[in-house]
Amino acid sequence: MKVIILKSVLENILTNATPFLEKKDLSQITSHFYLNAEEDCLQIKSTDFEIGLSFSSQNVTIVNKGVATANGKKLLDIVKTFKDENVTLETINNDLFVKQNNSKFKLPMMNALEFPKFPIVENQSKFDIDSAEFIKAIKKVTPVIDNNNPKYELNGALISIKSDHINLVSTDTKRLALFKIEKNTEKDFSLIIPKKAILEIQKLFFNKMEIFYDENILIIKSEDFLFFTKLINGRFPEYERIIPKELKYRIQLSREKMVESIRQISILSSEIKIIFKSKSIIFESLNDDNSEGKTEIDFETGLEEDIYFMMNSRYILDFLSNIEENNFILGYNDSNVPFMLESQNLITIIMPIIK
Repeated sequence: MKVIILKSVLENILTNATPFLEKKDLSQITSHFYLNAEEDCLQIKSTDFEIGLSFSSQNVTIVNKGVATANGKKLLDIVKTFKDENVTLETINNDLFVKQNNSKFKLPMMNALEFPKFPIVENQSKFDIDSAEFIKAIKKVTPVIDNNNPKYELNGALISIKSDHINLVSTDTKRLALFKIEKNTEKDFSLIIPKKAILEIQKLFFNKMEIFYDENILIIKSEDFLFFTKLINGRFPEYERIIPKELKYRIQLSREKMVESIRQISILSSEIKIIFKSKSIIFESLNDDNSEGKTEIDFETGLEEDIYFMMNSRYILDFLSNIEENNFILGYNDSNVPFMLESQNLITIIMPIIK
């Protein structure tokens, strides 16, 4: 194999592919990039078996076809040191040579035939969705995905396909986020995408995409990328039971005023108390020490009786940072019970702090 490629093009591909490498065991072939020089393009793959990315670029000169592997971190580190000029990648015996002008590096290769096979889209089920709308939806629910929960299914986001809409759902047991996409589909199904995959999808896909799936794998294909992730096998909580069927009270609030006051009070404590009065809203810090924080804003809530909620400030700030509207709705049935935040197609249910 021998290819010539501009440094900036190669660095961009390797940077995008690096998160998919095996990081812990460098003796594994999955710690290597797989390079395949075909007649008119260079294909670079990386995977840790759970998640993988294949990128194809035609902005390359193929001198000789062939395949190679190279330690991912070392190859990227080398390329970063080069000037933004052409780089030559060439295999000689069992080594990959990386060259630019008077600089030359040799990296030992592993057997390319042992590199894991990527899943194919043929005979897979498919659903169509606008890529921008899909990325927007997963960004909305990402902050609520749990980390390292023993209930593995909570470490991902649920895509729940209904006949006339798609729900994206996540929960960390303290709160639940749901974003609804109005769309007619051919059949009902659901799948759980791991958080790592959710994060990488947001970085990669901006243009038109196609989504394929079966019970174990999700594949996203665009003009340049083929991305796959293993799905989480498990039973996601029955989220529809958590969402209140009715709310006695609904208050329209100002996003800007709420964010400013919550951030100010949360300097002292992440746990805060918000008291809604008829003509004002009071924000108080909940501290274990003797420090205190309190602020108040004038605001016509229209309430006849005071209500209050004690909560983790980050939960409400995560919601407010993910909405575009200037106003949002807080819905509730009583003081200091689970309450709902709503803006357009996004809702978040938050469990209060009980003290």
